[in-house]
Amino acid sequence: MKSGRSLVSLAQELERQLHSKKDLIVPSTLVRHATDDRGETRLVIEEGGGPVRYSVTPLARRQLADKLKIPYAYFERMREDQPALLDRNVNTWLLSEEERRMLRTLDGHVRAVLSDRYRRLDNFDLAESVLPILQQLPEVRFESVELTETRMYLKCITPRLKYEMAPGDVVQAGVVISNSEVGHGTLSVQPLLFRLVCSNGLIAADRSLRKTHVGRALSAEDEGITVYQDDTLRADDKAFFLKVRDVVQAAVSEATFRQTAQKLQKTLAIPLVGDPVKTVEVLAQRYTLNDSERAGVLRHLIAEGQLSGYGLVNAVTHYSQEVEDYDRATEFEALGGRLIDLPANEWKGLAEAA
Repeated sequence: MKSGRSLVSLAQELERQLHSKKDLIVPSTLVRHATDDRGETRLVIEEGGGPVRYSVTPLARRQLADKLKIPYAYFERMREDQPALLDRNVNTWLLSEEERRMLRTLDGHVRAVLSDRYRRLDNFDLAESVLPILQQLPEVRFESVELTETRMYLKCITPRLKYEMAPGDVVQAGVVISNSEVGHGTLSVQPLLFRLVCSNGLIAADRSLRKTHVGRALSAEDEGITVYQDDTLRADDKAFFLKVRDVVQAAVSEATFRQTAQKLQKTLAIPLVGDPVKTVEVLAQRYTLNDSERAGVLRHLIAEGQLSGYGLVNAVTHYSQEVEDYDRATEFEALGGRLIDLPANEWKGLAEAA
């Protein structure tokens, strides 16, 4: 499993961000786009005390382009080659629409451009609610936690629940909780298998809890800017986080763990009878792996010498430990979970590739 930061480091960064972030509900007409000669973009917002300039993260740029229906490739070409043209385009569309946006800022940067219907489920509040729940799990171990630009991850193992795949090859039960504050996915709670032999993590494709960030439109008494206070939705969040407790307990229940472990165990009986190179090529095409990722999975498959569905799943999850980007590494752990759910005909296409 990909290593992250310490739990103390996570808590400190969440606390820091809590005091450095600000959310604004802004009419488009009060926002102006400005790009300098180096291609650095700013959103200038007419707040109560006058215009305030915020730099814009790459994710927020993409979201802004999407909201204005400007193809992102063209948006980036203008930013790099014709910044004045980009500003003219963006500002024309901002002035012509009557939309209100939620702008999420952190450390003086706009990090997300979202709908005014976006339902905040913030990382600090989530961690504050679920960490005590996770700490009550038997012999819990926080195997990997991380806070990236787009998501927070809490990956925990409870070693009391274990299952032997083959003699000496043991997996333990766990749970992964992830959330995005910037519109980059839902809040989810999913079962996790942890393989002791090589510290692989496999995230099961379980949809027992996926909370979307959509709510009612946030109304305003005037046409000005609304500063979205942190306690606005806290009562609703508290009720929802009580549900998270029940789902966490279900995710690490013996029944859920055994069912997931048995799905993984069944892949031992799927021999890769074709060309392993072709098998990984089919996998790469099907799940959009780049050349480096394809080569890494193949290297682990060959090195571990287990030419079976089980070997392929473990090659995928083992490779995740080498992936530099934590979000992408987690996608490989989730890909392992998708593979154990494949129907027989799809496994046939992988196993017999030649």
